[in-house]
Amino acid sequence: MKRILLLVLLSALALLLAAASAHGSGSGSIVVGEVFAAGGNSGAAYANDYVELFNRGASPVAIDGWSLQYASAASTSWQATALSGSIPAGGRYLVELASGGANGAALPTADATGTSNLAVTGGKVAVVDDAAALSCGAAPGSCSAAADVQDLIGYGSAADYEGSAAAPALSATTALARAGGGCTDTDDNAADFAAAAPDPQNSSAAASACAASPPPNGPTASAGVDVDVQPMLSIALDHPTLSFPAAVPGTTPDPLPEHITVTSNDSSGYTLSVHRTAFSPHDLPLGIGVGSGGLVSVPIAPAPDLPLASSSGPSASGGDIVATSVGFVSPLPVVPAGHYTATLTFTVIGK
Repeated sequence: MKRILLLVLLSALALLLAAASAHGSGSGSIVVGEVFAAGGNSGAAYANDYVELFNRGASPVAIDGWSLQYASAASTSWQATALSGSIPAGGRYLVELASGGANGAALPTADATGTSNLAVTGGKVAVVDDAAALSCGAAPGSCSAAADVQDLIGYGSAADYEGSAAAPALSATTALARAGGGCTDTDDNAADFAAAAPDPQNSSAAASACAASPPPNGPTASAGVDVDVQPMLSIALDHPTLSFPAAVPGTTPDPLPEHITVTSNDSSGYTLSVHRTAFSPHDLPLGIGVGSGGLVSVPIAPAPDLPLASSSGPSASGGDIVATSVGFVSPLPVVPAGHYTATLTFTVIGK
């Protein structure tokens, strides 16, 4: 008796597993990627209606026993087209349907063929992991609630659809294409589909796998960050020493360039000035000019400094560069030969 009971339990388990296998083990992965409903009509891009399926999941999905179903806008009577085989991750599957005439180009080789004649103005298309025809579709959300429906699109004047509204109606030259190359599925037909040029692709098309969704956020903690920025006022010279070699009394040596970089974060600005010491052992007529201006005598401390530049705001991020030239305002006097030195002092003061 125990052995018979065990056999019954095993048989029941096998039936349950078989049912699960037949009803979409890849639930949610297979979606409608594109719909074209004007096949063969005047001005149509292609000679047949078609529906392109797409596997947006990360694993192949077997669709043996599944069906692609169509019902007109307000109808609850569905026409089913049998599906078979497997769709790899990122793979496409083309279902060729009826034709309304002899216009348009031939479709690529279809992976499945049916006789449903899709309406341009509105209708419903469902991917179903069963062969039995649906009986829903009279009101929004009625088919989405059906256990066997893997995906649904209502377009145009359709009475049933996913989400807030149906996708747009179709035309002879447009198809409905799912956003993100087929990867976007927010369960809202109006948001997920848009009109586009028809581009039917079959199972021979290169796979285009969707990016994996980011993992859900875990617990978080916050840390405040603060920094005290100090006042800054600095000065830098590109030549710490200016040399005039072999200078001859009675001549005026050519001026030498001296670039002064002022860095300041004082919003009130700054002033730049200069003074000097007397040359030793005898003074010489040292001068300075700013930019292309002529040289003027540099005062000897403790006389007031000579202003060179000013600013009414902080310096540029790399500092303000003041270009000057240093030389002599008159010919060198007749003084004894020797080495003469003095010191130029540049001063920057915040306002």
